Amino acid sequence: MRRALRILPALALALALTSPVAGGGIPVEQARASARAALDRRDPIAAEVILRKAIAGGVPADALRAQLAEALLRQGEGDEVRRVLAAGGFTPETSGLGWRVRGQLELASGNLGGAAQAFDKALAVAPRDADLWTAIASLRFSGGEQAQAVAAADFAVRLDPRNPGALALRGMLIREQYGLLASLPWFEAALRLQPDDPGLLGEYAATLGDIGEYRAMLIVCRKIAQIDPRNPRPLFLQAVLAARAGETDLARAILLRTGTALRDVPAAILLNGVLEFRAGNSNLAVAQFDRLLRVQPDNLQARDLLARALDRMGDARQVVTRFDADAQQAYASPYLLEIVARAWAKLGNRARADQLLARAAQRGTRAAVPLRTDLPLPVLAARYADGPRFAVNAVPYVRALLAAGRKDEAQDVADRLSDANPGAADAWLLSGDVEMARGRTGEALADFGNAAAIRFNEPVLRRMDAALRALGARDKADGMTSRYLAQNPSSLVAMKLLDASWAAGGATPARRQLGKALAARGQLPGLD
Repeated sequence: MRRALRILPALALALALTSPVAGGGIPVEQARASARAALDRRDPIAAEVILRKAIAGGVPADALRAQLAEALLRQGEGDEVRRVLAAGGFTPETSGLGWRVRGQLELASGNLGGAAQAFDKALAVAPRDADLWTAIASLRFSGGEQAQAVAAADFAVRLDPRNPGALALRGMLIREQYGLLASLPWFEAALRLQPDDPGLLGEYAATLGDIGEYRAMLIVCRKIAQIDPRNPRPLFLQAVLAARAGETDLARAILLRTGTALRDVPAAILLNGVLEFRAGNSNLAVAQFDRLLRVQPDNLQARDLLARALDRMGDARQVVTRFDADAQQAYASPYLLEIVARAWAKLGNRARADQLLARAAQRGTRAAVPLRTDLPLPVLAARYADGPRFAVNAVPYVRALLAAGRKDEAQDVADRLSDANPGAADAWLLSGDVEMARGRTGEALADFGNAAAIRFNEPVLRRMDAALRALGARDKADGMTSRYLAQNPSSLVAMKLLDASWAAGGATPARRQLGKALAARGQLPGLD
């Protein structure tokens, strides 16, 4: 009933766009054109009504099935899309669209294999469809094939330089590959063609916020709210901005207005936890950080925050139970070491507390070490044997091999993964990490460079900076990190790397300016 009521407001518009022929039927080409016009103005409900009316008036369902499925997909009606697609086939001239929509449905459902099969069938009949190649690029990016995604998006733009979807996706990939500022012209080009697209405006607003253009971001957010009042993204971006400004109550109020729309989004869970912690609601913060760790068990920031929230609650026993094993690892942050030390002191174990505090007081560069694994090495080896080409199996196995001192075997596993996935930046990072653990810094730098050519983000920056400095190439490291900061002006990682590098030169004007930028973000630069 609710679905029927939702369709009714579009009926009058749909009737105005269609003119029945004698006998009440609608010519197939007229129905298609009217439905396409409705989709172009972002009204998939009107498109659905037009198409269903045409089918009821005698147009063969197969002739309009692909467009009807597309209209339903635009509404997020996945189950209804499946029902429509399962009810019949496509005509020759609509089969390309039909298979593309089927692929997009599978991609949205997380079925990457099913999406690939559908896109292959679409390619067989529509090999030069820019929308199809844009969808293929999305599939490849979702599957970790970043280099192949860039190639597909590039081809889509070459096929149709005025395709907003292709331009927007290329902008998102440029953002990953070269930086925030480099992506802005792509989003702006897409917006000139489709100025009222909420998804495109959301990406543009997020990028503006990340480069510190907050006033411009708010203007775009207001436009999204006008165009699509139920869209939660502008509210989330405004909540982030309020949180950065220290306006905790305002940020919580804004985030509350998103309802349950972002309940399972990791970034929203993290923000919610931080805001509850700031507001003094430690128990609610614990619940949020706990949820986040169930989704992202290797998120070290979330682990530190959960430990801090438990510490504030005074639950020393739970702090040591959950985090003493982490504190024993070489990668434990000074922050976590201090929290666990306080907990041991409260429990009366002063010796253990002093040991952790001594480690927390150590400063300087620490050697990279693998994260610990929760499963025994033989179990991880068996899992890896079942799927050696998949990172979910290879990564924990490499960690366990490194922890066991079997570095050569770890290198073989990591290299096999990067050979099988040459377009995945993370696979190259894994190979480089093992090279670094083996003391082969030059080879590691080459692997990190391969990753950077695909996706130059903060994890890549950290590794390349460390490798260059280990090789004595401080000027190259500073130049690379400065260029990264120029493209990504809000990157705390880049600021801290430069601040640490420039410390030996004293309080120069450039370092003072960098220190002010860090202080404005609540950081403590090591100014002389």
